[in-house]
Amino acid sequence: MALSKEILDKYQPVIGLEVHAQLSTQSKIFAPDSTEFGSLPNTNVSVITLAHPGILPRLNKKVVEYAIKMGLACHCEINRVNFFDRKNYFYPDLPKGFQTTQDKAPICKGGYVDIKLKDGQEKRITLNRIHMEDDAGKNMHLAGEVDTLVDYNRAGVPLIEIVTEPDLRTSDEAFALMTELRKLVRYLEVCDGNMEEGSMRCDANISVMLKGAKEYGKKVEVKNMNSMRNVQRAIDFEIERQIEMLEKGETIFSETRQFDAENGTTHGMRTKEELNDYRYFPEPDLQPLHISDQWLSDIRSTMPALPEELYARFHKEYSLSDYDISVLTDTKELALYFDDLCAKTKNYKAASNWVMGSVKSYLNELTLHMNEFPIKTAELSDLIALIDSGKVNYSVASQKIFPELLKADGRSPLKIAEELNLIQESDSGQLEPIVQEVLAKYPEKVTEYKNGKKGLMGLFVGEVMKASKGKADPKVTTALLNKFLDN
Repeated sequence: MALSKEILDKYQPVIGLEVHAQLSTQSKIFAPDSTEFGSLPNTNVSVITLAHPGILPRLNKKVVEYAIKMGLACHCEINRVNFFDRKNYFYPDLPKGFQTTQDKAPICKGGYVDIKLKDGQEKRITLNRIHMEDDAGKNMHLAGEVDTLVDYNRAGVPLIEIVTEPDLRTSDEAFALMTELRKLVRYLEVCDGNMEEGSMRCDANISVMLKGAKEYGKKVEVKNMNSMRNVQRAIDFEIERQIEMLEKGETIFSETRQFDAENGTTHGMRTKEELNDYRYFPEPDLQPLHISDQWLSDIRSTMPALPEELYARFHKEYSLSDYDISVLTDTKELALYFDDLCAKTKNYKAASNWVMGSVKSYLNELTLHMNEFPIKTAELSDLIALIDSGKVNYSVASQKIFPELLKADGRSPLKIAEELNLIQESDSGQLEPIVQEVLAKYPEKVTEYKNGKKGLMGLFVGEVMKASKGKADPKVTTALLNKFLDN
């Protein structure tokens, strides 16, 4: 499809997301079976998972705590009296023949998530609800096989479903929201957010209408998006597909479609069921869940500092740019490391540059987690102080001292600098002969400089640094060069 910008601009897309996050509990939502990812097929199962006759579910308390944490992070109202419901439909990977979910009484009601777009604009996305439910198993289609195999390991794994209002208007907004939600579940440590492993999945409800229209168009649900980039691709394709249909005078039917990541298209799976087709009714085997003031208060007290809170504080206390803060708050561990570093140094910009530069580069190169970084914040703050005092320059610190600190053998930055003879020479009396020797070596360049070619100062400074084996203080060197060249 290749519609003109003129045609695309006639229509307004309307998008809502349903995001499923698999909770990082050790056991399933209603059974003691393990939730470990990657186990051999059908090993994390029991009579409860397989829905044998006479079995009774028992709610996992940790699932409720995690759902409440996400609700608090998203500014939701926490429902104090919760009920579970049966959502009836049959698939081979659903042994019970129904999903245990929450219909009329979700644990979290309303709420919102603020997102930042590429152009710097902010937008508030309203949530409809967050509710708890259990996952289904997984159908497996092996190459060359005509039969479908079913793995029930995932059946009964706890989920929260985050449902937005139709507030999104572009695929970029959907990407920003998914990014923010993944960041939140990781900060809260309620889900690892790994979409490629299926622990975070997204369905998108998409419709288009003429700009200025008062009614939304027919909604189409797109499933099977296993990355945030694919969420964008699926939305963009579906918007153009629907606009093209409307331009041709065709009717859009409410249906469920699947996204094909290989060719970037969607195709129909089934016509969209109405809500009453699911035949919801209260789950008779689970009692109502009451959340007391004390329990809610206890959960609230364990909440970590969240990205929006850290963003505001880093901006106010450390006067950093929006870009720096967005990088530093990308993960909770990185943000806490930086925050602890700033408690030990007042050079916040230098701290930011070190964490975003050398620290992140080292972690990315070796695919390490922040918790595995060997340099303590006290050591890095000492290295910053060493540069600020003029004893070493940044180049020497990053190329010579930082790699030695990574060995984590207990040596301080000053000790390493002394052992490697890296202490910067700031005595002008010691540097004057070197400066004069360099100028004498390049008489033609000196003449060019005096004739107005001021860019040659970098050459002179570089030659002095080379002659001093990197030990010359650049500031003192520059001052001496100016003194001799001006005379």
